[in-house]
Amino acid sequence: MDSDAKLSQKADSSFTMDDFAKALEQHDYQFQKGQTVHGKVFQIDHDGAYVDIGGKASAFLPRDEASLRTVTDLSEILPLQEKLEFIIIREQDAEGQVTLSRRQLEIRHIWEKLIQMQEASQTVQAKVTGVNKGGVNVEVFGLRGFIPRSHLSERDNLESLKGQTLTTSFLEIDPNTKRMVLSQRLASRSANFSMLEIGQLVEGKVTGIKAFGVFVELDGVSALLHIKQVTQKYIDNLEKVFQVGQQIKAVIIDIDEGKGRIAISTRVLENFPGEILENMEEVMTSAEARAERAKSQSGQ
Repeated sequence: MDSDAKLSQKADSSFTMDDFAKALEQHDYQFQKGQTVHGKVFQIDHDGAYVDIGGKASAFLPRDEASLRTVTDLSEILPLQEKLEFIIIREQDAEGQVTLSRRQLEIRHIWEKLIQMQEASQTVQAKVTGVNKGGVNVEVFGLRGFIPRSHLSERDNLESLKGQTLTTSFLEIDPNTKRMVLSQRLASRSANFSMLEIGQLVEGKVTGIKAFGVFVELDGVSALLHIKQVTQKYIDNLEKVFQVGQQIKAVIIDIDEGKGRIAISTRVLENFPGEILENMEEVMTSAEARAERAKSQSGQ
């Protein structure tokens, strides 16, 4: 190879290396998809906003990525030259411009808040937006969630729940799959449990009669009146004493919220053994005074 050809090859190769170096320079490797950055909006137009995030080229925030809620005037939520936080949703294009979002950042913060609420066993308000065979679709802080039919208080007429806001507890939260499953029944039970205490007189409806005891519904919480807690006298058949649908008053003697169990007693309301069997109406009518007496005798 003559010297001219060598020089020519060296010039070509040196040009290629320079070109490569310039290409590297133009690409800003400090900005990656999913990364949060701070920047200042310096221009707003119909399609979105241009943001200075300290890169070689300005970043762009599309209008529909400005907020989770619908916004008509971008300048209301994107004040010029004010330092704001963004998340990168698309890395650099050919011009070196990255695409930003405030909406995705809001969504990330909401998922974080929901996880904290779940860990603290807090309830959350969910607005019913739609109905399907398996339950209802809901909206929580702008995000979509679901309540299975079995976890609704109203399980028959789901259409009547449309537009309603329900108090719910968390069953499952997964930000990665955007899955949020909630329960209205658990929230109701938890709220009702917090209002109950041992020694308290409660009123409820008999929902089932078994050989070992009677199940009583107390405003969304099920309680058991064990056969030994009915009266101080022996009973051989509870169906002779109670009937399904009957309203009764009883005193709470044990609460186990973890297992969702409450034990109640009518035995403590008796003035003498067997009074429940002989004159239940009289015991129920004066139940308040009897419960107070039982409480004072037990030292509560």
